[in-house]
Amino acid sequence: MSETLEPQAAPTTQHPAAKAPAAEAKTPARRKREGSLPGRQDWSTWPLYQAAAAGFRGYWYPVVFSSKVGERPVRVKLLGEDIFVIRDRGVVRGMANRCPHRGVPLSYGNKQFPGTISCVYHGWTFDLESGELKAAITDGPQSPICGKVTQPTYHVEERLGMVWVFVGDGEEPHPIDEQLPEELVGNAAVIGARIMPREGNWRFACENGYDEGHAKYLHRTALWRLFKAMPVWNTTKIVKRGRWIYRVQQEQFWDADFPGLGKWTGLAWYKTKPPKTTTNIGNTGSHREVNPVIAAQDFPGFASVSMPGVLRIAYPTFIHYEFYVPVDADNHLYVGVMADFKKGWKTIPFYVKYLGAVRWLFHGQFSGQDKWMVEVTDAPPEKLYRPDDSLLQWRKLAENTTEDRIDALAEQGIDVPRPA
Repeated sequence: MSETLEPQAAPTTQHPAAKAPAAEAKTPARRKREGSLPGRQDWSTWPLYQAAAAGFRGYWYPVVFSSKVGERPVRVKLLGEDIFVIRDRGVVRGMANRCPHRGVPLSYGNKQFPGTISCVYHGWTFDLESGELKAAITDGPQSPICGKVTQPTYHVEERLGMVWVFVGDGEEPHPIDEQLPEELVGNAAVIGARIMPREGNWRFACENGYDEGHAKYLHRTALWRLFKAMPVWNTTKIVKRGRWIYRVQQEQFWDADFPGLGKWTGLAWYKTKPPKTTTNIGNTGSHREVNPVIAAQDFPGFASVSMPGVLRIAYPTFIHYEFYVPVDADNHLYVGVMADFKKGWKTIPFYVKYLGAVRWLFHGQFSGQDKWMVEVTDAPPEKLYRPDDSLLQWRKLAENTTEDRIDALAEQGIDVPRPA
């Protein structure tokens, strides 16, 4: 499934039925997890990350374009849970897809009454907002089962032309705007996006995106990079600011002599000349003027990542985002978003460039190289090298953030089991 240039939709919110919190649980002492080079044979240093094959709960995830959701159910799978979304009187609702009667997917059903969904099998009819069983059509208007069954529902929002679903553990969700990249809230932007189902675990996709080393070598053959000089290697440090960690390029090396082997270079006569000073906006040596919205963010580095697996690559005139959406332990959605912070007639060049080239070169062939690597990655065990500090710091961020969430839920009386 893919689509481009979705307008930002007006926000809609769906409130599910309240869930009773679990009994309070004791929280074990936190372990220190710094990570160390040169490598490791498993991920036991980060037990919560290791256990998150199907994704992290407590976050909003984009699952489908808003334009794809109408009066008929649309089935999605998120964090291993089967869900359907449907638009009802302009508001998108979300509900567990399995009918509790005999297990038939509710997404095969339809609306027989306003504000409800009726199972195709026996006509069990659920309120889309509360999940309450309102009617069992084949048992008549006085069916005693009514009012005794409630179907799980999900919080749903619309942002950036996409439908977002919150999967939690019974807590009230945080506002979605607190999770979106800050510059996407309150700034006008034109969006080009693709949503593509892909094989491979979401963690491999996220680690690939934030990986310090791969772009310089794997993507050197990508058409997107054909005329752009790329460094052979960098010296880089990871800096945390707020909920993001940034790759800060300290020094770039555009060619290098390898003892006993020879010279390797990222330069060529037909490529752009590299800058004389190291830059942290973009990674190909562009000297273009930086968009004012992007400049105002004062990013420490051009590549950053945040929970629950959101990559941000800042270029001088646009920002590229990747949302790695867990479907289950073996599959994910790749959601690629390109944002140009312009409005009105100034958006026209972006439309032309994106539809004419970027969609195919960047969100297509370039991203396809990442898809290939994610599908064939087999780790752990793994032997890491110096640039993999970016991966270690991402795992540390994920582990510590998840521990903080578990602690906060415990204070609310919600028990989230920890890995054994």
